Amino acid sequence: MKNPPFHYHRPATLDEALALLAELGDEAKILAGGQSLLPVMALRLGRPEHVIDIGTIDSLKTINTDDGLTIGAMVRHAQAEKSPEVAANAPMVAAALPHVGHRAIRNRGTVVGSIAHADSAAEMPAVCLATDATMTIASTGGTREVAAADFFQGFFTTVIEPNEILTQVQFPAWSPTAGGTVVEISRRHGDYAMCGLAAMVDAPNGVIEKAALSFFAVASTAIRIPEAEAALVGQAPSQESFAEAARIVGETLEPDGDIHATADYRRHIATVLTRRGLAEAAAQIGVPA
Repeated sequence: MKNPPFHYHRPATLDEALALLAELGDEAKILAGGQSLLPVMALRLGRPEHVIDIGTIDSLKTINTDDGLTIGAMVRHAQAEKSPEVAANAPMVAAALPHVGHRAIRNRGTVVGSIAHADSAAEMPAVCLATDATMTIASTGGTREVAAADFFQGFFTTVIEPNEILTQVQFPAWSPTAGGTVVEISRRHGDYAMCGLAAMVDAPNGVIEKAALSFFAVASTAIRIPEAEAALVGQAPSQESFAEAARIVGETLEPDGDIHATADYRRHIATVLTRRGLAEAAAQIGVPA
């Protein structure tokens, strides 16, 4: 299908883009990689009067490692996927990227664009939630920072206002005693997951001090299961402790059902992925489980 007609803008700087948004308001949409916006427009699910292309704004194309890892709004999935800085400073981000769509999509799509799109079945929002990432949102009035836990509000819904741009996402410094991974089950590689998990364990001296279990494709947003995370703390990484966490996930998680998978099937998958993801995360730090 062809896109509906729209006015195209290509600002050279972030200030120009923000000025356009302030002027045009909710009649405008930001175009970064276009892998979400353009299909939405083609299917007539969205018909913005104005499209603001931020692809030439160099200040949004950076990967910074001064304090953890900061990814700018125009860093494409493929760039981050191949980046040694991303692999070293945010292993869970690196683990997620090969699961994102297909190679052609990763060549054009952007990491921050996927986060801003807030698809509940996408990997990156779950990674943000698991790592306690911080979002930087800009407008003509300045910038504000929002924690990942407060950023996602529902299906394709975030706290970003019509006059704002998500300019970067900062992932905290990764603990040298932590392991993290992303596991999912989908019909084909590159398809959206029927259920997925971003899992992390931090186990200095062989005892878990921190854990994160962030599930996606199970609800209107990515969600963590704090009861299962708490059960892991103070335990040695083992098949027994991971099985207990999986049991709690199975009893706590109330997934949605749809044409792709029933709620019961998603709940079962979640328990399987809990054991699998935690074992993979522990293996990364040399702890057999």
